[in-house]
Amino acid sequence: MVVPHAPRRILAAGIAAFALLVAGCGSSDDTAPADDTATEAGTPQAIVSLSPTTTEMLYAVGAGDQVVAVDDQSDFPADVPVTDLSGYTPNVEAILGYEPDLVVTNADTGDLVAGLAQAGVQTLILPAATTLDDTYGQIEQVGAATGHIAEAAELVASMQTEIEQIVATVPQRDVPLRYYHELDNTFYSVTDDTYIGQIYSMLGLTSIATGGDGYPQLSAEYIVEQNPDVIFLADGQCCGVTPEVVAQRAGWNEITAVRDGHVYVVDEDLASRWGPRVVDFMREVAAIVTAIPVAQPAP
Repeated sequence: MVVPHAPRRILAAGIAAFALLVAGCGSSDDTAPADDTATEAGTPQAIVSLSPTTTEMLYAVGAGDQVVAVDDQSDFPADVPVTDLSGYTPNVEAILGYEPDLVVTNADTGDLVAGLAQAGVQTLILPAATTLDDTYGQIEQVGAATGHIAEAAELVASMQTEIEQIVATVPQRDVPLRYYHELDNTFYSVTDDTYIGQIYSMLGLTSIATGGDGYPQLSAEYIVEQNPDVIFLADGQCCGVTPEVVAQRAGWNEITAVRDGHVYVVDEDLASRWGPRVVDFMREVAAIVTAIPVAQPAP
């Protein structure tokens, strides 16, 4: 069950946002309080986003009208101003061509922050979330950095309520369903320790993958041996993998998930962007889990 955070979390997140905000034209006094930086900076009117997740956060908190450009991978919402800017190999000169007063991204790649600072442009770095709490905190940070604190707080509260309701719909099982989440057709997967693994755990699932850095590469033989109850394919868009393709793999027709028809293609974006739409992903998975019959105890 997701427990709503105390109101002081919102204030803390607002302060944290500007602790992460690198001011290109602010005071050189490192002892200056973070909220002073916020006052000097003002509300940004020209934002560039270099990450699909940060783009979705910006629009979700109501800062869409302030966004002037997004990277070439951002495609949601449908009306985002997509450009050829790259979040993987950011070009400071190209970014400055959009005359931003704030750049939001997920990493300081290629000394991006230093380059923008020289031009007096602020950068907000939001690394990939590792927990739901990270997602909530980053949404609040985006709200604080863009002048949408109230909207961000409302969004977080709404997400928490929806997730609590979704989790409550999932049937209780004596033994969790075992799943295999396929990231690509070379059998990279996820463990229970990853962000998505934690989401699956909340919905009554446990991964057949273990060890490594959370994203181990499995073998086809291992997957068959582990015999998962359900398979999630996050490589339908990238690699054309479908339940039919999976069923044709050598020996896979004997896997419980394949035999019982519990192989599902999931939206790659929902399964990899840990922002506001994580709620949609959880709703999709919860519907799948709920539809799988609960095993009855032996008489």
